[in-house]
Amino acid sequence: MSEADQVVEAVAPLLRDEPREVLLCVLLDTKNRITGIVTLTTGTLHSSLVNPSLIFRPAILANCERVILVHNHPSGDPAPSLQDTQITRQAKEAGAALQIRLLDHIVIGFDDDGRPSYFSHSEKGLI
Repeated sequence: MSEADQVVEAVAPLLRDEPREVLLCVLLDTKNRITGIVTLTTGTLHSSLVNPSLIFRPAILANCERVILVHNHPSGDPAPSLQDTQITRQAKEAGAALQIRLLDHIVIGFDDDGRPSYFSHSEKGLI
């Protein structure tokens, strides 16, 4: 099971029935074990507003050196939008300045039976 698979398994119950986009920050310890999951924003059907200070505040408060961003697409299609890719790039740069590593940004979609599928920016070489 990949790191992304493990994260999806952990957060899918939190996102499965959400009618709007929800952005989560998964906090990790130095061995990449999940130490916490924080809801950063709840947006609309198609987007969620976010900025780097919002993303990294929970990590700073929890003394984490690593995070993974996860959000859902209520449409069910996990393909990232242009905005998703831009947020990933900005978060990676901001995290580097703070010495907090963004390991991945995962986009989750659910089929009609509630089964998740996902897009991992890390697995696609985009982080």
